[in-house]
Amino acid sequence: MLSKLEEISLITKCVAVDDRRAFGRLVDEYSPGLRRFVFNLTMGDASLTDDIAQETFIKAYEALKSFRGASRFSTWLYSIACREYANTLRRRKEMPMEEHLAYTAAESTNDSYVTEMRHDIEVGLRALTPAERTLIVLFYLEDKPIKDIMRITNMPEGTIKSYLSRAKTKMAKALGED
Repeated sequence: MLSKLEEISLITKCVAVDDRRAFGRLVDEYSPGLRRFVFNLTMGDASLTDDIAQETFIKAYEALKSFRGASRFSTWLYSIACREYANTLRRRKEMPMEEHLAYTAAESTNDSYVTEMRHDIEVGLRALTPAERTLIVLFYLEDKPIKDIMRITNMPEGTIKSYLSRAKTKMAKALGED
């Protein structure tokens, strides 16, 4: 993981002298985490994950001059990914979850416990709105603190906590754990 100083140095090189190798290092550093985040949002749709991740990095590169450094670069990147995910859903009018699940079914493992757990997560996430799903993925799967989620989503703390509570209730109901 890059230190804050290394991160700022790479961003400065990108902005000051259009150093694409420096941006490449940022992409290499943050791509795995960003892809995991988007993969969870898209319910395992690898193709959609690739598209959103690529668009996120393109938009980040184009807007790098506007990065103020008030938060970590990864937080800023995740906020771009959230907007790109929402834009993609609007453009596609959100694919039915069954189509998303077709991708993950093909990749399922023989380990019955992992398969069952993955199925439960998918069933729970399928019951949520895109906004609720985003918050659940950020908080529980990405282990982001509420303060980072506030920056990523531009939502107030109370709204995030309310959505998380509602989402947990919906997921429990979907799993028959009223």
